[in-house]
Amino acid sequence: MNESTHLKGREISYELVRKNVKNINLRVRSDGSVYVSANDKIPLSAITGFLEKKAGFILVALDKYEELRKYTEGIRSYCSGESYRYIGKELRLTVSHGKNDIATDGVYLYLSTTDKGDIEMKRKLVSKWYDKQCRELFPAIINEIYPIFRKYGVAEPKLTVREMISRWGSCQPKRGIITLNKRLIETPRNCIEYVVMHEFIHFLHPNHSKMFYDLLSTLMPDWRERKKTLSAFSSIL
Repeated sequence: MNESTHLKGREISYELVRKNVKNINLRVRSDGSVYVSANDKIPLSAITGFLEKKAGFILVALDKYEELRKYTEGIRSYCSGESYRYIGKELRLTVSHGKNDIATDGVYLYLSTTDKGDIEMKRKLVSKWYDKQCRELFPAIINEIYPIFRKYGVAEPKLTVREMISRWGSCQPKRGIITLNKRLIETPRNCIEYVVMHEFIHFLHPNHSKMFYDLLSTLMPDWRERKKTLSAFSSIL
């Protein structure tokens, strides 16, 4: 059911799902929606009080996702001076006239095109460039981490890359598939390593149990710092 409340003067709508859970659970999704689950015995007034206590977190998260949407959905002209994220860095776009091509030196993203006024062509060139970076970096990281899990009997997984709304990654252990969000290429390399490790551990522990986090802490002791860095880009894990 849909409910609403006022938090620090702002009206916030949220989806309330009644289910057999012990605590009131809260999630702010990347699409700007707020999800709350609670059992039938908890009155609406208690849920409202819980949300008021979490008002700071909720409003910060909503504002962050709004800024993210402006970044991802904003109308780009693909003109010189625009900024593009790549493995934690901001690349400045430089557009010139020439054959259709794109490359970077780690500071600038050089885009040449036969028609500087063709926005769709420039968009496709940038998108294909990101796709190429994903195809090169993601498998390399998986190949670095996989040997750790071979001894646990995990078969070498198949990688798929696609745009995802609310996750950095997912896995299908029974089918041997790891899926990574294309936008993960914008985050630092150690964040990508964290997401890959996270998904690999799900091949052994399908939920976020104590055993899951114990193994994660053993194999990647600094995972909390990596996750915190990742959260600066978008808190969706």
